[in-house]
Amino acid sequence: MESYLVRKIKNAGHFIRAVAAVVLYGFPAKRIKIIGITGTSGKTTTAHLVYEIFKSAGKKVALISTISAVINGETIDTGLHVTTPSSYHLQKLLKKALKFQTEYVVLEVTSHALDQYRTLGIPIDAGVITNITHEHLDYHRTFGKYREAKEKILKNNRVSILNYDDRNFQYLKSKVKGKLVTFGKSKNASVNPSTLKIKLNFPGEFNEENALAGAAVSLVYGIDVKTIEKAIKNFITLPGRMEEVPNRRGFKIVIDFAHKPDALKKVLLTARDITKRKVIVVFGCAGLRDTEKRSMMGEIAATYSDFAVFTAEDPRTEDVKEIIRQIANGAACKGMVELRKSAKIRRRAKKINYFFRIPDRSEAIDFTINTLAKPDDIVFFCGKGHEKSMCFGTKEYGWDERKTVQKALGKRI
Repeated sequence: MESYLVRKIKNAGHFIRAVAAVVLYGFPAKRIKIIGITGTSGKTTTAHLVYEIFKSAGKKVALISTISAVINGETIDTGLHVTTPSSYHLQKLLKKALKFQTEYVVLEVTSHALDQYRTLGIPIDAGVITNITHEHLDYHRTFGKYREAKEKILKNNRVSILNYDDRNFQYLKSKVKGKLVTFGKSKNASVNPSTLKIKLNFPGEFNEENALAGAAVSLVYGIDVKTIEKAIKNFITLPGRMEEVPNRRGFKIVIDFAHKPDALKKVLLTARDITKRKVIVVFGCAGLRDTEKRSMMGEIAATYSDFAVFTAEDPRTEDVKEIIRQIANGAACKGMVELRKSAKIRRRAKKINYFFRIPDRSEAIDFTINTLAKPDDIVFFCGKGHEKSMCFGTKEYGWDERKTVQKALGKRI
């Protein structure tokens, strides 16, 4: 990890670049209402959902997310890996939005972006925090510092929208200076399941939470309940977010971006609600990123799945086998038993669950689909989601999770 001094020096550079970008593009955000959305999980889905609701309500709205930007109906790529665009790119996008007389911009904001001044010169009208759980400690070092980065989105905004059910709610509430609106399943939340009827086209209790967040934002801006309900009902899941892959094998396949402990736990709990048969999960952990979460995710796999396959996920310059070893240690600590690919699998063993180590992700997917999964099981491929590359060493290689899954489905063994 970088030293504190090195980080401060780098952030000083980020600050200078951010100021230059704002001046260069003429402070475009001052003439647009910015809805900033951050959180450990759910921020991308929530941002896209808010955009769709506003569009349904006839508002002139643009979207800048970690997947893409949408301005005046044009979809613009925002990069290979998930992060808020650089200061220059962000200001350029806002300038473009202003050119088309956009009234609202829904902006997904990462903790890195908040810490590195990428949102400097962008007054947030409504700041939303979906939740805060363990993540990015490789960068922020402590959970406290991570939370402090997230809370910056609440600074000087007109309204703050917080998750009433989040364990950090009381702390975040104390940082709110303007109007406070809450969402959650609790009856004490401003927007809760009794406020409106939520019908989703895709599963997951956590997606209901995202929908409540989206509804809360929309209500703040005067959009009526019927319009919100209809937009939520018609909302189609994003690529790589609870994305089902149709097949004729008799088991369900879902691709999800879950790459954090809390997100992995949520998708596996959702899987338990969907099937009474086996829950299978395939995932890895990124290299040169938060190492603490590796064993945590292994423990989660051991607790909530029947079979787990640990594999590559952007190992970068780290040894993928060492990353997998750390994940496997967490799984083993919770009693999960390791098997080799060639081993006979005891599917009827009720109190025993198993994990496999397969570093090659294509091979892991092939093995899971053509050997491990059986009718009525559910398989989750987690971690890569919509991303179109995987990093080995310092080079990005083309990767498409869905196409790799479809290729494996095309085989008959």
